[in-house]
Amino acid sequence: MRRLPALFAALLLPASQPVLLGTALSTASLLVSEAAAQAQNSVDALLEKARALQGKKGGEREMIKLANQVLAIRQSAEAYYLRAYAKDDLGDKQGAIADLNQAIAINPQYADAYYNRGVAKYALGDKQGAIADYNQAIAIKPQLAEAYTNRGNAKYALGDKQGAIFDYTQAIAVNPQLAEAYTNRGIAKFDLGDKQGAIPDYNKAIVINPQYANAWGARGLMKFKLGDRPGACKDMRKSASLGSSYAQSLLPQMCQ
Repeated sequence: MRRLPALFAALLLPASQPVLLGTALSTASLLVSEAAAQAQNSVDALLEKARALQGKKGGEREMIKLANQVLAIRQSAEAYYLRAYAKDDLGDKQGAIADLNQAIAINPQYADAYYNRGVAKYALGDKQGAIADYNQAIAIKPQLAEAYTNRGNAKYALGDKQGAIFDYTQAIAVNPQLAEAYTNRGIAKFDLGDKQGAIPDYNKAIVINPQYANAWGARGLMKFKLGDRPGACKDMRKSASLGSSYAQSLLPQMCQ
């Protein structure tokens, strides 16, 4: 059962007692302020717990539970965002998009919500929708390097490889340590025939992150196409050792 608002509770005095409006209203205001502060503290604590579970395998349903508890108290863009994050990790892309729509409705300047909605749309095959969301994220938060990288990926998938290279270059300008952007730019360059331009991009990605399997695999594939079978085999073995199942599947062909 819901309690009466504190203001009403303070004014429901016995009929035989005089209503001291000044005192009653002052007390009521204090009670309202205290209740609001307690609610805010509860929301903050729940959101902090949910944030701590981001990216942790097995914590998705607890994240959803915590976000639901926040939303039972008040509308919160971050609660919708965190619930969407968990739903996406569980494979519920449509549910994630629905929650991100709510987050954006509450806070139209929520760059990370646009970004994550773009990721979910891309996964569902809506590449144009993903680009539109990445555009919004970049307009709000120009330093979001990953948005440039993912927009480049969407453009690449749509056949706009020059546009993809432009976006990967933008991502690198924002964050020169983004190995994914170097790797993907190298792939786009190679596809356009710029083999000499691709090589330093792959090399740079590997220097930045020697554990990045895709960089080793992409460089190995390029070497194979250029006729360097020993170099291709070495890079592909490294990629496979770092967990790339695709590289593993190519080893019989490249390491004969």
